[in-house]
Amino acid sequence: MGETMPIQSLDLQKTIVFVGMMGSGKTAIGKALAAKLQVPFRDSDAVIEDASCLSIAEIFERYGEPFFRDKESRVILRLLEHPPCILSTGGGAWLSPENRAAIDKIAVSVWLKADVDLLWSRVRHKTTRPLLRTANPRATLAEISAARTPAYETAQVQIETQPNWSIEDTTNAVLHALIATQIVKVT
Repeated sequence: MGETMPIQSLDLQKTIVFVGMMGSGKTAIGKALAAKLQVPFRDSDAVIEDASCLSIAEIFERYGEPFFRDKESRVILRLLEHPPCILSTGGGAWLSPENRAAIDKIAVSVWLKADVDLLWSRVRHKTTRPLLRTANPRATLAEISAARTPAYETAQVQIETQPNWSIEDTTNAVLHALIATQIVKVT
């Protein structure tokens, strides 16, 4: 997977919106893809944190998940108004039918699918995941993943990530899929 593509120029036709579970690689792959395509990278969670001067965990704690989801939807809609970019969203953003409809109308959704073992290996040491503040966070992660999978399966492009893939490998898999679907044009 690690081969580089001998391409002269890549032209992004629409904003790419990464969706998927926490730990699936949306931010890391999003940043790497944005660099390859030479377009801006945006992260809806980072925009919310910057605007509120609070972490996502603090917003959940102080105001609750419904408040956060409302703000998240507003931020995503605003970010979709920008010229084509790479946008990473929070794991729950894609669950909103309104978010899915807006993204599908304006952009292209890419689901980074990862199994629970891989997700757990990436998030188990992080204290910034408010939904995993439970007695058994791994079981909670598995439950959240199972509940969200039907929504994630509606994403326009789906990439099954592999534990042995590097960021470069996964980014190349995404790029190949976007070229095959003409979302990224080779010029």
